Amino acid sequence: MARLTDPPPPRSPFLLPPPRPRLPPPSPAVQQRAWAALALSVLSLLAMTQISNLNRAAYVLGVALAVAVVALVLGFGAMSAARRAGTRRPRGVVAATVLGLIAFVFCGFALSGFLVFRTELNQYANCMNGANTSATQTACQNQLNNSVRNEIKLLGGN
Repeated sequence: MARLTDPPPPRSPFLLPPPRPRLPPPSPAVQQRAWAALALSVLSLLAMTQISNLNRAAYVLGVALAVAVVALVLGFGAMSAARRAGTRRPRGVVAATVLGLIAFVFCGFALSGFLVFRTELNQYANCMNGANTSATQTACQNQLNNSVRNEIKLLGGN
């Protein structure tokens, strides 16, 4: 028979761990920062879908990249403020951070592509503005493909 002075039996690895104490909710200011980060990260992703004019695409992507950076700063700041205060993570801050990272990566790659192939894309935009038939639009597309392929060869690709 077990005595009161005996150590407790070891916990089975198949049992759930004991529940952790629930942390208090974050302050309203930290929660608002998290919602602002979520809104800005979604806004940055939506800005990328609104690129219709290739001449302005680099500017739109630059602004979307800056908005994504602000969303990341707000998201990481809200998480660290909640951790310092000993409260739970604000709602939406993980989604804001993930979407902000996705927007940052996509905007960064797209912006670098637009900057590397700026002259080729400007030529393509000017060609498409003057293209009235599907044959001339196809010719513009072929010209873009060939010029991008030549630019990649110049940059060191195969």
